Order: sequence, then structure tokens, then C-alpha cells
Amino acid sequence: MSSTTPEATSSQSGSSVARSSSSTSSTELVTAQGKTSIADGVVRKIAGIAAREVSGVHNLGTGGTRAFGALRERIPGSGGPNISQGVSVEVGERQAAIDLDIVVEYGVAIVDLAQAIRRNVITAVERMTGLEVAEVNISVDDIFIPGDDNQEEQAPSRVQ
Repeated sequence: MSSTTPEATSSQSGSSVARSSSSTSSTELVTAQGKTSIADGVVRKIAGIAAREVSGVHNLGTGGTRAFGALRERIPGSGGPNISQGVSVEVGERQAAIDLDIVVEYGVAIVDLAQAIRRNVITAVERMTGLEVAEVNISVDDIFIPGDDNQEEQAPSRVQ
């Protein structure tokens, strides 16, 4: 019969609590000393910021959420832009799954951009939260063409 370690026997769910032989690691969320839980909103914000850092991402969110977000930003005291717009997450005790809706700048290779976004989001979420990122699903909802937004803003008003 094989010998058991304290880490393996302390797990009641059948999965090992510790990833390595040391019982305390900076990335452990469940330890013998207690449990750390991370809210979905925290992971959403981290993923949103990390996705926006990648060159070639114009915005996050579908058309409706971007329109609502633009309206929300104009309301005094609204708190400014919504960092987690276009980001949805599912967070467990040890893992997170992330879905992103993005708008890509015209001319950017979408496949390369998606790889860069995944790499940046996974690195940021895992480093800051200690959660393992199981997947990052990216949905390209639109392409931003420079000049499209400017034409709408500069259209003359029909009323005075």
C-alpha cells in the first residue's frame, strides 16, 4: 500500500489541496489555514484591463453594451467607463473561464490578436488571483474602421 501525505489526506473532495510538497504557496487559495474566494467581478475587471492592454483591441462588448456604456459614461457621477464591459466569467474555487466580446481595429490579424489577448489575460488573472484559467473564449463582434466614429459625431444637428 502506498503512503499518503498530509496534503492528500486533508482533501475531502478527492482532489489534492496542495500543488506541491510545500503546504503554503502564494498561489494557493485553499490551504490548511483557510480559504480565499475571489469574486467574479474581480476576475472580470482584471481580464477587461488585460484585454484592453493588447494593441489592436479597439473596444470590448457587443454593439448594445457599447451603446449603453457610452450613454452611462455621459451621466455625471456614473463612475466613468465600465472596465468589465464585454467580459463574462465563471469562477470556481481553483479555476476560471473567461469569455470576451471584442472590437478589432481594421488591419490587425485576428488570429494573432486572439493569441496575444489570451496570453495577456491568462498571465494577468493567474498572477493576480492564483486561479488557473481553464479557457479564454474570444468573440470578435465588430471591426473598427478609423473615421466611422468621427463622421457620426460631426454630423450637423437637425435642430437648433
